[in-house]
Amino acid sequence: QVQLVESGGGLVQAGGSLRLSCAASGSDFSINAMGWYRQAPGKQRELVAMIIFSGDSTNYADSVKGRFTISRDNAKNTVNLQMNSLKPEDTAVYYCKGVVRLQRGGVYNYWGQGTQVTVSS
Repeated sequence: QVQLVESGGGLVQAGGSLRLSCAASGSDFSINAMGWYRQAPGKQRELVAMIIFSGDSTNYADSVKGRFTISRDNAKNTVNLQMNSLKPEDTAVYYCKGVVRLQRGGVYNYWGQGTQVTVSS
């Protein structure tokens, strides 16, 4: 079983910064990709940013390009999201997602429990 544990988040004023981290733990697995989605009240969950663990390929939502930066630590199975110039519309619950290959076979999506980010105007 693989678990994703998130940290960071909280309340910040518009223009401020926050950093989210997510660590994958368990046994007999490897990470294909990790990243972040978010869901605001009344809206669908949407991609924020993803990063491939082999190589440097990243994918960002247009709304966060130039403001958010995703990074990874392969040795620690950790992904970080540095969020700068935050806007009230960034307010949402942020979920970590891992695309995980199990040693026994198969590739599966795992999700963290979510962490609240609130940006006040």
